[in-house]
Amino acid sequence: MKNLFLFIVGFLFSFNGWSEVRVPAIFSDNSVFQQQSGNPIWGWAKPGEKITVSTSWGTTNSATADKNGKWMVISYAPKAGTGHEVTIQGDNKMVLSNVAIGEVWLCAGQSNMGWSLENSFEAEKESKVDLPNLRFFKTAREHWHEPLQENRDRLAKWKPCDPKSAAETSAVSYHFAKKLHQKLGVPVGIIQRAYAGTPIEGWMPWDIQSVDPRTIAHKKLLDDGSNRLIARGQTRQKALVDYQKELKEYNAKIDRGETMKNAFRSLSPPIITKPSNLGHQYPGHIYNAMIAPIRPYAIRGMVWYQGERNAKNAPQAEHYANQLKQLIGHYRNSWHGESWGAVSDGFPVYFTQLPSWNPHQNKPVEGVGASWAVIRESMRKVTQEVYNTGMAVSIDTGDAIELHPKNKKPIGLRHAFLALGKTYGLPIVHEGPVFSEFLQEGAKVVLRFESIGSGLMAGRKGKIDSFAIAAKDRVWHWADAKIDQDSVILSSSKVKKPVAVRYGWAMNPSGRNLLYNKEGFPASPFRTDDWPLFDPKAEVVEVKKPEKPKGYQSKDWNRPEIKE
Repeated sequence: MKNLFLFIVGFLFSFNGWSEVRVPAIFSDNSVFQQQSGNPIWGWAKPGEKITVSTSWGTTNSATADKNGKWMVISYAPKAGTGHEVTIQGDNKMVLSNVAIGEVWLCAGQSNMGWSLENSFEAEKESKVDLPNLRFFKTAREHWHEPLQENRDRLAKWKPCDPKSAAETSAVSYHFAKKLHQKLGVPVGIIQRAYAGTPIEGWMPWDIQSVDPRTIAHKKLLDDGSNRLIARGQTRQKALVDYQKELKEYNAKIDRGETMKNAFRSLSPPIITKPSNLGHQYPGHIYNAMIAPIRPYAIRGMVWYQGERNAKNAPQAEHYANQLKQLIGHYRNSWHGESWGAVSDGFPVYFTQLPSWNPHQNKPVEGVGASWAVIRESMRKVTQEVYNTGMAVSIDTGDAIELHPKNKKPIGLRHAFLALGKTYGLPIVHEGPVFSEFLQEGAKVVLRFESIGSGLMAGRKGKIDSFAIAAKDRVWHWADAKIDQDSVILSSSKVKKPVAVRYGWAMNPSGRNLLYNKEGFPASPFRTDDWPLFDPKAEVVEVKKPEKPKGYQSKDWNRPEIKE
């Protein structure tokens, strides 16, 4: 253990040199700073060294490195602009060139947030893109068992949008950012933080969820697995020593000027997979490496696309509402505090309601196995209970077979319209019909909606066939649906006294004729009842992964276009 400690300490104090003024990779040429806001700028120097940060837009701020060498200033940025410089002066000088001021958004989540533009539908339409004031910052995937001060990816930097940088960027982030850039007419910067297969427990520090029974159970499962490996000699100490050796090799390659692992993949720092209590699904480990190092960089808001890993069964999916609210609260409060108040403690958070997956719906309401219907409800509840949040409905996207659908553009655009309408106040329809009132009139039910835009409509020709109604017996039947101005009137010959309605309640309701407004935004699945979604004493039913037929090829689905 002593040798391991000396090795790590020696590494930390040699990496990139602690004797010179330096900043983390998120401060590079082509950086984007948040307009009309304080912008934290931080780094390291010798303890006691005075650091001055001056900008071409006219601000000068100074700080003294503390006993650990850490320093930070807050530089106020004016309205949007380009071609700026930021000079960081201590015993040595750094200059960040081609800096832009505009709108900065954090885009975080698991694999579908990270799914690249080049692997998505309509990628060919972006193959010649040239938008130098739309910029992306992302690092390789990392996790760690303690909060990191900075990422170990030494190739990370801000990149202006061109065909190459666009292709490797998250498709959802790209389409979101491009629409903002075009509509607002200002530079836009995206901080992409995505890690495949990660539960929401990994995206929050352990201490804020340490009393959550489900998180405790999740942690215990991983700890038990780790203990079995440790008993066979695969200890934490061995994993950490092996990791440091691999990290040393990675740094040596970067120092030699190498950048590529192979013809297609860039070099990236190593990660630990075993034991699991050092792995990427352990509570807090994603937060430590993907969020802690970039906080408190000034952001306008956040787009979140995660949930598949927390929707394996109905109890887990129902619990997600509590976890998402907890994550939002911690991100807002900690970003605000760490930025000395520069970042709002109520910044907007928009999240993606999970798309469709599994075979098409053929029952009026799917049961306990339809856990994605439950997590969609959890997300919808958060929009009702947490200030300044919104949800991009995506049930008309997805894939019956693939867990990573390629139709990401509609999701990115819907997030953009949420931001344009709710955050930037543009007078546009920015979401689909939102259920607001349930009225029973004899054998009929009248549902009223808000956000109807210029009117309600079906997603395609024919009657809407995606509603179900039930009497007190809780037996669900398909409902006949008729649009009447801001309402939908439902009835069924099999239900004389309806008391409850559900809409789109299935793993994959995309094959039904769905409800939209005429601006092309779909309504979210919802229910009017409060009946239990599962029996807590019954055996847990896990969602089933569909078998992939040989030669299967994904195809996009038809959906109304967004009308601006």
